[in-house]
Amino acid sequence: MPNIVYRKIKASDNFEIARVIREVLTEHGLDIPGTVFTDSTTDKLFETFQIDKAEYWVVEIDNAIAGGVGLYPTNGLDDDCTELVKLYLLNTSRGLGVGKKLMEMVIEEASVLGYSKVYLESLPELSEAIGLYEHMGFKMLNHPLGNSGHFACNIWMQKDLK
Repeated sequence: MPNIVYRKIKASDNFEIARVIREVLTEHGLDIPGTVFTDSTTDKLFETFQIDKAEYWVVEIDNAIAGGVGLYPTNGLDDDCTELVKLYLLNTSRGLGVGKKLMEMVIEEASVLGYSKVYLESLPELSEAIGLYEHMGFKMLNHPLGNSGHFACNIWMQKDLK
């Protein structure tokens, strides 16, 4: 059984978590504009999440960063809604329950921070993640919310926490 550790992001994690995110996107053919692949914040996640009501966690498997997830008060969202962002896991870490655990952590923290809704954006190529989102109670929306800047995303989902 691998040693799995979940923790908040540190400044020293920036390079490695950006590498993980881009590796996963490339694996799915999503190394394209309009995704977090070209998002300038991907290279400075620690700094990006140093604002009120935002959090980012990384998961280490056997002492190596294998993925992460965050919640962020994206511009244009209602005050009671946060966005689940940058949930990416290396291929070798899938199937261990890590994605589900990260989702549970985000949902719990969103509630603690006073949010009543969690929104996310995705793409059809990330079908495994979409299945997880549905399993965790997210419902499809017909249109995007907020102003994430990720214009390539065409799947929008939301979970009510109340």
